[in-house]
Amino acid sequence: MRSTKLVNSFLINGTLALICLMWTIPTLGLLISSFRDRLDINTSGWWTVFPHKDWVEIQKIIPGPEVDRTQTMTLEGVTATFEEFAQGIEKNGKKYSWIGNRRIGYLEVDEYRWTANTTFTLQNYKQVLSGGEYTAILKDGTKQTSTGDNMSRAFLNSIAVAIPSTVIPITLAAFAAYGFAWMKFPGRKMLFALVVGLLVIPIQIALIPILRDYVALHVNGTFLAVWLAHTGFGLPLATYLLYNYISELPRDIMEAAFVDGASHFTIFSKLVIPLSVPALASFAIFQFLWVWNDYLVALIFIGASPTNQLVTQRLAEIVGSRGQDWHLLTAGAFVTMVLPLIVFFSLQRYFVRGLLAGSVKG
Repeated sequence: MRSTKLVNSFLINGTLALICLMWTIPTLGLLISSFRDRLDINTSGWWTVFPHKDWVEIQKIIPGPEVDRTQTMTLEGVTATFEEFAQGIEKNGKKYSWIGNRRIGYLEVDEYRWTANTTFTLQNYKQVLSGGEYTAILKDGTKQTSTGDNMSRAFLNSIAVAIPSTVIPITLAAFAAYGFAWMKFPGRKMLFALVVGLLVIPIQIALIPILRDYVALHVNGTFLAVWLAHTGFGLPLATYLLYNYISELPRDIMEAAFVDGASHFTIFSKLVIPLSVPALASFAIFQFLWVWNDYLVALIFIGASPTNQLVTQRLAEIVGSRGQDWHLLTAGAFVTMVLPLIVFFSLQRYFVRGLLAGSVKG
């Protein structure tokens, strides 16, 4: 029995470790790529930052004007045509490759040895966050100038949207959950069932009616429209989760507070809120990540104005306009991930406790 338990434990833990590794490796590659420059990303994989064997440049030969590049050339004891050098020639443990075009190119001599591409830069993040002009030098020596993506404005816009869209529904849901759990009033069970029933309504079917109302009220295209939309869509789940937690708080404490003359608001603010921190933090993580990563609601209610764009909208534009610039795409992706990671790791100790809110009875 003991050996069977050890085998089962090894299989379970090994499977979980493998799943974690499969999720972590792509994320690690994305992080490493965000700190590599354009030339390194286009010529080698992200795993080359670790020690490995590869062709390493040891010499650069620029033929003089006396060398006829349209004919057979002899360079460093190797005789070949331009086309053969362009394809690469291996001889005596070295590789001879022509870089660039026939007129202004050069011959690169490589040797197979242990190496690691440990050149990192913050230029990618500077270009993504600011709107200035940047010049990149390609491998053949040519220069390419491009304009930054100015993602810092979108980052601040996302903060301005995500924080109120998280605080408002949590506040309203906490009051509602306390009322459903500890206050007696007619129709309480029916109203709570209606709130739970709202969980099954898809967000997509409500977007067009809400958009029409926003246009009539002249609030479409503002942050207020997104705050109200995320509050409305987040309230049912928040109320349900907080009700499960608040209803399981010790009844003796509540009755003692009532006996001492405390009002419902005093009990709510002095007892319920401090005791419900795990549930509040758990939903805060859910709501913040949902709002921060939202694209559909922001696109419909804010629009594509550059001054009001959120990080998801700005990143989608970067993907469309810079689909081959992986050094910028990876940096932009991690810009969008920084704040959610901070929020999650700050509140993760409450996460599991909040998820289990109300799941154990008796």
